[in-house]
Amino acid sequence: MNFEGLDPGLAEYAPAMHSALDPVLDAHLNPSLLQNVELDPEGVALEALPAQESVHIMEGVYSELHSVVADVGAPVSGSHFDLHEELLWVGSHGGHATSFFGPTLERYSSFQVNGSDDIRQIQSLENGILFLTKNNLKYMARGGLIIFDYLLDESEDMHSLLLTESSTLLVGGLQSHVLEIDLNTVQETQKYAVETPGVTIMRQTNRFFFCGHTSGKVSLRDLRTFKVEHEFDAFSGSLSDFDVHGNLLATCGFSSRLTGLACDRFLKVYDLRMMRAITPLQVHVDPAFLRFIPTYTSRLAIISQSGQCQFCEPTGLANPADIFHVNPVGPLLMTFDVSASKQALAFGDSEGCVHLWTDSPEPSFNPYSRETEFALPCVVDSLPPLDWSQDLLPLSLIPVPLTTDTLLSDWPAANSAPAPRRAPPVDAEILRTMKKVGFIGYAPNPRTRLRNQIPYRLKESDSEFDSFSQVTESPVGREEEPHLHMVSKKYRKVTIKYSKLGLEDFDFKHYNKTLFAGLEPHIPNAYCNCMIQVLYFLEPVRCLIQNHLCQKEFCLACELGFLFHMLDLSRGDPCQGSNFLRAFRTIPEASALGLILADSDEASGKGNLARLIQRWNRFILTQLHQDLQELEVPQAYRGAGGSSFCSSGDSVIGQLFSCEMENCSLCRCGSETVRASSTLLFTLSYPEDKTGKNCDFAQVLKRSICLEQNTQAWCDNCEKYQPTIQTRNIRHLPDILVINCEVNSLKEADFWRMQAEVAFKMAIKKHSGEMSKNKEFALADWKELGSPEGMLLCPSIEELKNVWLPFSIQMKMTKNKGLDVCNWTDGDEMQWGPARAEEAHGVHVYDLMATVVHILDSRAGGSLVAHIKVGETYHQRKEGVTHQQWYLFNDFLIEPIDKHEAVQFDMNWKVPAILYYIKRNLNSRYNLNIKNPIEASVLLAEASLARKQRKTHTTFIPLMLNEMPQVGDLVGLDAEFVTLNEEEAELRSDGTKSTIKPSQMSVARITCVRGQGPNEGIPFIDDYISTQEQVVDYLTQYSGIKPGDLDAKISSKHLTTLKSTYLKLRFLIDIGVKFVGHGLQKDFRVINLMVPKDQVLDTVYLFHMPRKRMISLRFLAWYFLDLKIQGETHDSIEDARTALQLYRKYLELSKNGTEPESFHKVLKGLYEKGRKMDWKVPEPEGQTSPKNAAVFSSVLAL
Repeated sequence: MNFEGLDPGLAEYAPAMHSALDPVLDAHLNPSLLQNVELDPEGVALEALPAQESVHIMEGVYSELHSVVADVGAPVSGSHFDLHEELLWVGSHGGHATSFFGPTLERYSSFQVNGSDDIRQIQSLENGILFLTKNNLKYMARGGLIIFDYLLDESEDMHSLLLTESSTLLVGGLQSHVLEIDLNTVQETQKYAVETPGVTIMRQTNRFFFCGHTSGKVSLRDLRTFKVEHEFDAFSGSLSDFDVHGNLLATCGFSSRLTGLACDRFLKVYDLRMMRAITPLQVHVDPAFLRFIPTYTSRLAIISQSGQCQFCEPTGLANPADIFHVNPVGPLLMTFDVSASKQALAFGDSEGCVHLWTDSPEPSFNPYSRETEFALPCVVDSLPPLDWSQDLLPLSLIPVPLTTDTLLSDWPAANSAPAPRRAPPVDAEILRTMKKVGFIGYAPNPRTRLRNQIPYRLKESDSEFDSFSQVTESPVGREEEPHLHMVSKKYRKVTIKYSKLGLEDFDFKHYNKTLFAGLEPHIPNAYCNCMIQVLYFLEPVRCLIQNHLCQKEFCLACELGFLFHMLDLSRGDPCQGSNFLRAFRTIPEASALGLILADSDEASGKGNLARLIQRWNRFILTQLHQDLQELEVPQAYRGAGGSSFCSSGDSVIGQLFSCEMENCSLCRCGSETVRASSTLLFTLSYPEDKTGKNCDFAQVLKRSICLEQNTQAWCDNCEKYQPTIQTRNIRHLPDILVINCEVNSLKEADFWRMQAEVAFKMAIKKHSGEMSKNKEFALADWKELGSPEGMLLCPSIEELKNVWLPFSIQMKMTKNKGLDVCNWTDGDEMQWGPARAEEAHGVHVYDLMATVVHILDSRAGGSLVAHIKVGETYHQRKEGVTHQQWYLFNDFLIEPIDKHEAVQFDMNWKVPAILYYIKRNLNSRYNLNIKNPIEASVLLAEASLARKQRKTHTTFIPLMLNEMPQVGDLVGLDAEFVTLNEEEAELRSDGTKSTIKPSQMSVARITCVRGQGPNEGIPFIDDYISTQEQVVDYLTQYSGIKPGDLDAKISSKHLTTLKSTYLKLRFLIDIGVKFVGHGLQKDFRVINLMVPKDQVLDTVYLFHMPRKRMISLRFLAWYFLDLKIQGETHDSIEDARTALQLYRKYLELSKNGTEPESFHKVLKGLYEKGRKMDWKVPEPEGQTSPKNAAVFSSVLAL
């Protein structure tokens, strides 16, 4: 029904269209309808409403039989008599559907179809019911189970549907097309163009489709082609309803008047044999609905909104005596339908009530209805009463059925996992008085609690547990608490704001004004971004990793080298470590160590980031050490072993980080056991003394390296476990000293805070003594010492706060295998001389290179950042200057900082996690040359992983030796993707959608075609990428990838690993070829490649005008090349070849870029044509597959 031009009084009932929000019954509701009706707490009727039993029905005359409440307060938007069963279906404006059985209107089923939109039309099928809403078509069983749910485009506004065959459906609405949907495959098969503003009512005879338009016209269309055969301009205003019977077409509607639209009391009737209008039929009601009721004659039922109904013959005169009145509860009738038997009429009003009028006391809705299935009644045997007060009453009196199936009480393990409470902290008095014997402690009972009773705090916020072990969940939407302002803005967790264009319009330059590359944080397990940056800015590690290449599919060293290469090429644009993190997730040891976070833990910030990054630090060093110990040169990658780092002994990671240790175990019997070991990093061990005395960082470090502790160990001499003294001495100092701070509790945090306060007081006293020799000054004058007016040699008071960590330390091996460690300052260097530390035997100076800190921010969930001292070689490559500078790396936020900021730790929000010290002049000890390990052999033919792949299925020809690409050669490229994780978005209060986390894509197919030569257009790479991760959506319509194509067991495609294809593309990039494609930015982003901009020729930008929309490859191919591609699905060979042809066309139209003005006119014509065509390509008459193209036949021939 067309709702334009209806009674304006309907607007008064708009609030009642959402009954779930207001369960109170409307005041207009007739109380007599609610007799003997039981209402639930929401106010919705649970049982059908019986009419008065004394109703007398006269045979042959329609009278009201029953009235029932379908959905209280929600206007009825659709009604339909079931064509297969004795059911009446009713839909409401609230999206709720209810069915009633038989003439008594007993409630049969009731369920929600749509949460927000109204039900606009209902159609019954043999196995279920079709419900049409604004942009959704839902097929549901009569009991309420969903059979399919077909979501239309959000811009659609559907109003009517028409069942043309048993499995074909037409759907139309207020848009310029009508959709044809196959109910068997639940797919759109055709899209027929119609004139604006669309179709709102559809009927069908054996000759035509009849389409009613809001403009007042009725068009007759061909049953096969849907083309317009004839058209009747019925009303000047709008069309309200029409019906067809035999050779007659009757319409009702609105006519245009000076004051607006007015209901026309003349029905326009047309003779379909002569295709012309006959005498209009004047009626005595305002017609809103009409139906033919052909019993003995072709009667017309005309119904008004106010409830008046008149019967008349379409070719005769209307008699006022034939008018009867429906008594709606609400002021308006909203729907009307006639049963297939013509014995029953159904009216729905604006208050959610349904009125059934019949012409007999016991009508049937259909001539031959099948039996309706009802739920079986609950039959309960009479059981003897049980007295639970009797202790000896046998429980076997309760009958329990014997079954082998799983009981409902057997909960799955996921729903019944134990959640133990954390043990409360031990009383401080017990710890103070405790005495240790071996590893067992004894203390007197302070008697502060009842025996064997421990009170548990149910709320985590009430616990005295420190804030360093767990980051609280971010209170999104709350106002910032005052103490949260202590976290500086640049240290807070940064997030990417996604828009309709994804990342294209996000301003990364606002966060990073340097030429160094940040890392994106939205990838799973990207908490390690800061540590990746630390390893990258270690020059020997970077060169070593980039020289490495091996044959393993998931090698962290290889993937890290690829990522370092991207960081080298970037000029300030952020990179992402998706391939590295993908390989990281496949390492079993990483999962066993708990390094792989679930998405829920990462999103809520529940992961213990400080401990996590320290475990990750130990893991990555160990893993790189193992990967680089394999010194065999892989045959598949010739030249991979040509690294200047390779040696016959330990790996270079071992030379850089490894420290040889001597562990001594002394039993009390005098037996001593000594064994050698090595470690890649050290963990700080803090003294147990809590007094406020000064304790240098060097002393704590020496205590941690040369550790001494008492523990139980096995003694071979005593042949049992004995208390032993375990001591550890160092034999060899590493070149890079890595330290895990282990500040995981309030105890360690208090130690750092206390030592920083002591160091601050000593620094003030020291500088005060120096300044007092020259002049007197107050403590308040310290703020000016760091200014140009002050003395530049003295740090300001702010720079001395929260500092305990030295910038340099000196370490020396003694003759008796001991170790001396002390803090090293610039003054010591001035005293000893610049090279004094290096000249002395066994004396080494280590400079602080990086600190990784844990930011405690309960508002944002916490994060990890790094302070890194970037060396001269990096500045020389990026900026062309030679200097050193400290930077803050916070994912994609990079900002230069003062060096004092790297060692200042306010333990309230900034907690140290990892420290990196490097030997002075470290780079001079290693050869830092990088030799690209990827050679041309990667492009040669290789075997497929698929077991069923045959040569006849080959879709590409590998390059010959004489075809190897050169600098500047063209290569057409296209890639297809699958979805690993769906997009996470939220709907704002203003109705706009905000993307929280984008969908995670994975490359599934990569195709490269030759861009020149005799075989131009023939692919030389067409690799399907095997994946071990679960695919949630193959995107077959857009990618052409089907389930099974990526499975090596059943795939018939040329299946390879991602690493193999990645090496091919890396070689092409390094050799200097130019890639031609459409939308290459997204392709390279998902593949995780950084390509210089001068090597990318993207047709999406070549054929683009500023501030205009991007144009699809399909439309460009149709407009410029007269090609119709991407008919049923996408094919990467076809797309890559088309992009190459478009680039040739661009060169032709722009005269190789020399005539931009003429090309601008071409683009203007392109955009004008696109707007006229609504950017849609006309449907092809006979679409040919790309495999039938001449160039593809040459592939098969070769």
